Amino acid sequence: MCGIVGYVGNQQVVDVVIEGLRKLEYRGYDSAGIAVINRDGEMQVRRAEGKLRNLENVLAKNPIEGDYGLGHTRWATHGRPTEENAHPHRSSDGRICVVHNGIIENYLELKRELQKHDHRFQSETDTEVVAHLIENHLRQNPNLGLEGAFRETLKQIRGIYALVALSADEPNKLVAARLGPPVVIGLGEGESFVASDIPALLEHTRNMFFLNDGEMAVLTRDGVKVENAKGEAVTPQVQRITWDPIQAEKGGFKHFMLKEIYEQPRAVRDTTQNRVSLDTGRVYLDEVNIPAAYFRSFSDIKIAACGTAWHAALVGKYLIEELARVPVEVDYASEFRYRNPLLTPSTLMMVISQSGETADTLAALREAKEKACRSLAICNVQGAMMTREADGTIYTHAGPEIGVASTKAFTSQMVAAYLFALYLAQERNTLTQDQLKWHVRHLSELPVKMEKLLNNPEIDYEDLSKHFVLSSDFLYLGRGINFPIALEGALKLKEISYIHAEGYAAGEMKHGPNALIDSRLPVVVINTLDSDDEKSKLRYEKTLSNIQEVRARDGIVVAIVTEGDQDTRDMASFTIEVPPSSELLSPVLSTIPMQLLAYHIAVRRGCDVDQPRNLAKSVTVE
Repeated sequence: MCGIVGYVGNQQVVDVVIEGLRKLEYRGYDSAGIAVINRDGEMQVRRAEGKLRNLENVLAKNPIEGDYGLGHTRWATHGRPTEENAHPHRSSDGRICVVHNGIIENYLELKRELQKHDHRFQSETDTEVVAHLIENHLRQNPNLGLEGAFRETLKQIRGIYALVALSADEPNKLVAARLGPPVVIGLGEGESFVASDIPALLEHTRNMFFLNDGEMAVLTRDGVKVENAKGEAVTPQVQRITWDPIQAEKGGFKHFMLKEIYEQPRAVRDTTQNRVSLDTGRVYLDEVNIPAAYFRSFSDIKIAACGTAWHAALVGKYLIEELARVPVEVDYASEFRYRNPLLTPSTLMMVISQSGETADTLAALREAKEKACRSLAICNVQGAMMTREADGTIYTHAGPEIGVASTKAFTSQMVAAYLFALYLAQERNTLTQDQLKWHVRHLSELPVKMEKLLNNPEIDYEDLSKHFVLSSDFLYLGRGINFPIALEGALKLKEISYIHAEGYAAGEMKHGPNALIDSRLPVVVINTLDSDDEKSKLRYEKTLSNIQEVRARDGIVVAIVTEGDQDTRDMASFTIEVPPSSELLSPVLSTIPMQLLAYHIAVRRGCDVDQPRNLAKSVTVE
């Protein structure tokens, strides 16, 4: 959600913080601010409503300097998106500053109590109470210092938080804590960094670690010390992040989202690399850290995820049940935690998340672990909370994804699910060696097919988008393993163009959706064909019937088909061809045209495709 950057060291703190916040713009925000302590020990705060450039304009007119400080981009939860409600927030005496990602659930009762002790509040936010609590503890016992007062404050607040605070009375020191939303600590020579996500720090250091829930860190120029909720010293697990900072830049593309769409062949190649053998057909998932024998013994799989990752989970269900013959149940993580799921020690709990910090998905994982289930995560971020709490992880290696609407993370998640399904089939002997080799070969060919599709000069998405820029509704249809892709296509269009769109199982058309079809409704139909697969042929023929139904009602059909499919082309208003592939890999290819169509419609409508309104990249609160 919100972006946090803090710095202690010899560089100009304003430059470090502003550049770090710029790297976190993808998270979504509606105001920004920075607090710096200058050489004279004075607190200097600048804030602005709206985009980061507004804060930069404020700083240009009224500059500040210093060696330590913190900054924030806020996504409003408590209080309107105004300058007064922007972070950082100060104590009554103006000597303490705090930034926060999360929700303080008991802030109203704490605020009322503090007001009885002459604390004056300047905002409508829940965060401001934290600065006043720290101040209040220091009033009562100055010997606590910032660390002690911060620690006592954490005992009083209820909710979830990533918190960073500083005091004008304790030079070159920041304190940070986590309970829920991520906190990343960066280590440098004579300098320390804190942020809410990795890209903010990559320009300065690759040596980082995530705080665990309940931990508190003290950052100085000399290094970082960490303690747990009991006040015991903790040795953090420092990792060297291998992402190239260049990966987090646009690289000549107009938008991050477009860049990330074109990075998908590389992301899929990296996700597959060193995990399969073309010679033997074997799949290697060494990082899973769960004994192979266990995969031969569990009875069922539960998968929990949110948003786009939930669509990847649905594709994973088709793959696992088809290849490994294990029953799979897929849940929205936000629903999973509020029912009483049937979990046993023989159930494998899978969770899928790009960030590894999604609050609902983490809650689902924790519930399963409480019931003695083994757990497996599919995640893109090394060291994220989900990867530390799950028994094993399959990393997607997609690299940093900046656009709020997920693209390369989604296709990489599907490929990771495919690898896992093959691994299960291998361990449970549901596929022969020759069959495994066949699947591995097709998987290895996938990036080349994706590149061909992305660079096909015959498909002009920009021209195609002209026909739909004024549309108010879309319908997406798919059957079998392509049904989740119809859901994902509709979600992409909703997210970035603000056009209402709905994904539907094509076989359900007669059960309601046919009533929507008229000459103004574009219907995107996924109807690819694997000519070697009997089920694919049947699905293809049934979907042709759906296309005829739409055309009979004057609907506009945009068909995504396999190269050379003349039958569908003759019926459709517009046709997009994808390279031929196996039935189980076709969703990866079908996804790309829908991403590009949504992107070009959104651009033509003048929408902010990288930072859609009301959305955030990492949903770390409910």
